[in-house]
Amino acid sequence: MLYSEKVMDHFRNPRNLGTIEDADGIGEVGNAKCGDIMKMYLKIKDGVITDVKFNTFGCGSAIATSSMATEMIKGKPVEEALKLSNKAVVEALDGLPAHKIHCSVLAEEAVKSALYDYYSKHPELKKPEGLPDCAICGGDCCSCH
Repeated sequence: MLYSEKVMDHFRNPRNLGTIEDADGIGEVGNAKCGDIMKMYLKIKDGVITDVKFNTFGCGSAIATSSMATEMIKGKPVEEALKLSNKAVVEALDGLPAHKIHCSVLAEEAVKSALYDYYSKHPELKKPEGLPDCAICGGDCCSCH
């Protein structure tokens, strides 16, 4: 079997699909090679991600990794969400085919881009350690610049 049951479940029944109209942070990333585009919306209160939604245009793996990433950061402190790695997303989904690993990278980048956006809108807040700048993408793929 090419995809795990968890990947198929998150593809068929994505968690946290949608938008947040008054989002505190919005991140958008894309991969021109494969055409996947992920947009992540965050609500943050007292340093905790209270709500997260996503919209993904792309393949089943892109949708599944977006869904899993949102599940992994919802209710978590920002500092913990910043530690989300594409490897952790892949492990939580019980694996991805090698040619689909880039989808998990996009999911990680979408979360970090949304967090970057949040802190850009709140210069009075101390940026947590590990918050990337445009080193993620060189300014080519996301809304963090």
